[in-house]
Amino acid sequence: SSGNLTLQPGTRVVDTLVVAGGAGGAFNGGGGGAGGLRTSSSLSASGTVPITIGAGGAASPGPGTSPGIGSKGVDSKITIGSTEYISTGGGYGGGIPAAAGGPGGSGGGGGPCGAAGTGNSPPVSPSQGNSGGVGSGPPGFGAAGGGGAGATGSNATSTAGGAGGAGLDVSSDFPGTPNCGVYAGGGGAAVNAPGPAGAGGIGGGGAGVTNSPTTQTATAGTANTGGGGGGAHQGVAGAGGSGIVIVKELSK
Repeated sequence: SSGNLTLQPGTRVVDTLVVAGGAGGAFNGGGGGAGGLRTSSSLSASGTVPITIGAGGAASPGPGTSPGIGSKGVDSKITIGSTEYISTGGGYGGGIPAAAGGPGGSGGGGGPCGAAGTGNSPPVSPSQGNSGGVGSGPPGFGAAGGGGAGATGSNATSTAGGAGGAGLDVSSDFPGTPNCGVYAGGGGAAVNAPGPAGAGGIGGGGAGVTNSPTTQTATAGTANTGGGGGGAHQGVAGAGGSGIVIVKELSK
């Protein structure tokens, strides 16, 4: 969604936090990557500033799709003067057969036997996120966790799905913000039972599920955190969480 933020009349300097939408988890596969997270400090601003908050990516449509990948998250941005400060949507979780996770702000987790999705893509400095993990083979065909803003997604093992990478705690710079100031956790991944499936990364990442029972639904990324969605094995994967833009007015 897009809109305009009207700053207080005396505001001349702001700090900003921009988190993109997290990606959707995969069917038979990996967790979605978290949306990119970027902060900027001491920006000259006044009047009205345009803001776009990126939506979370859709989960994989499920059975009958090959590879059963999720959808990428949507970029978030704030425009101050003529400069756009953009965070990139999270990379999708990879599914069977051997689908790699997608690139993004943080990369998606690889499906079973699949490669990691590249994080901080496109590259910016400081980094906006981390890569996903690498999938594994039999007997459990574990998928990997999506990357988070604070850590890489965990690799799968043959018997366990990878956990989503941890998000980033910005509460010291943006006190009083929602979700305890922790954003952009990666989604956890799926695995054959008994598992375990991968946990979601702190900061809004959704948990993955096993295939027992087959109707299990993975957890979606938390809204307005940029968290990645969890991967499912035979059930329904989780969608990514929408992003957020926070502006701290320093002189007002």
